[in-house]
Amino acid sequence: MQNNLSKRRQEEGLSQGELAEAVGVTRQTINAIERDRYNPSLELAFKLAAYFDCSIEDIFDPQIE
Repeated sequence: MQNNLSKRRQEEGLSQGELAEAVGVTRQTINAIERDRYNPSLELAFKLAAYFDCSIEDIFDPQIE
């Protein structure tokens, strides 16, 4: 699942660690999501969307065909 989490995080001037702390996960989790190596749980996807004040679909593209 593709995402634009890295771009959004950088636009806010946040490090991976700062974002991770804000949503209650490790920096490694944020890194794995940004590298498309890990799909977040639904709960984490909601937390990230709430943090950036957007919808989940604004961050994640499930590429459903």
